[in-house]
Amino acid sequence: MIRNDWKMEEIKEIYDTPLMRLIAKSHAVHTEYHDNEEVQVCSLISFKTGGCPENCKYCPQSSHYKTEVAPLPLLQYEEMVSMAQRAVSFGATRVCIGAAWREVKPGKAFDVILKAVKEITSMGVEVCCTLGMLEPQHAKALKEAGLYAYNHNLDTSQQYYKTIITTRTYEERLATLDTVEEAELSVCCGGILGMGESDLDRVLLIHTLATRKHHPESVPINFLIPIPGTPLENNAKISIWEMLRMIATARITMPKAMIRLSAGRADRSFEEQALCFFAGANAIFSGEKLLTQANHTLSEDDEMFQILGLKKRPSFKLPLHKKKHADNATCLKS
Repeated sequence: MIRNDWKMEEIKEIYDTPLMRLIAKSHAVHTEYHDNEEVQVCSLISFKTGGCPENCKYCPQSSHYKTEVAPLPLLQYEEMVSMAQRAVSFGATRVCIGAAWREVKPGKAFDVILKAVKEITSMGVEVCCTLGMLEPQHAKALKEAGLYAYNHNLDTSQQYYKTIITTRTYEERLATLDTVEEAELSVCCGGILGMGESDLDRVLLIHTLATRKHHPESVPINFLIPIPGTPLENNAKISIWEMLRMIATARITMPKAMIRLSAGRADRSFEEQALCFFAGANAIFSGEKLLTQANHTLSEDDEMFQILGLKKRPSFKLPLHKKKHADNATCLKS
């Protein structure tokens, strides 16, 4: 049963379950709602890189810090379409367009994104955007262009959030999620591990997501990449065991969601990633770069899929339970 009334204590109990038992449970839930041999391949296009006015302590694109990431010119429409075509040819079934903006503003740049969304959607893939805060009119325009999903991460718990970001409030982030839902776009929302947060902060983040009226369709789980020049440059790499606890808890509490291995995957072995897939992760970002940082190449991921016996999940696929219910409804009507 899909629940939206989780108590924080219940989620903490799940998170604290002995690891082998926790993974066994999450794998069972994963198998019930998804084909556990399928992993969706996503590709990320950075429309605007660098020069962001926000002060997120983990981000090399912030204008508040001196990093190796310099602001770049906006991508041209033709460049985005070409990059999307290449990703699709390698098996990507979801393409995300990102921009280092505080918020969406009307104008030529947004018009280029709308045009690209329409063209990439016509390739038969899910298109997601992550462009900062969003007003209802902008969400409506994206929806009309064919956008499938909108990403806006909460990053961490509400209580720890101000330690990481002060230029945008948690309430503003939640309001953007509401705007996305009201526009009938799929919500993509997750967080980052390794920023100095406690286990309780991780539990509270999952509680916030799992108790929304509708669970996010997609939950990216990022692992901090300590970038020289950012305030978190000396943070230690988190362990695989911490990764597994977060993935498994998210899978149990939000069974239908796509759990996405996002930033920080590049330095994880095939063995570590295999454990993540077993625990319930079923999507990755693939390609040479993830925004500004190195990532596994498409050929490396193809090798991993072959070794693990995985197949690429198609676009627009429903969770198994939802599909079964739809099939049953069709039978009843006939």
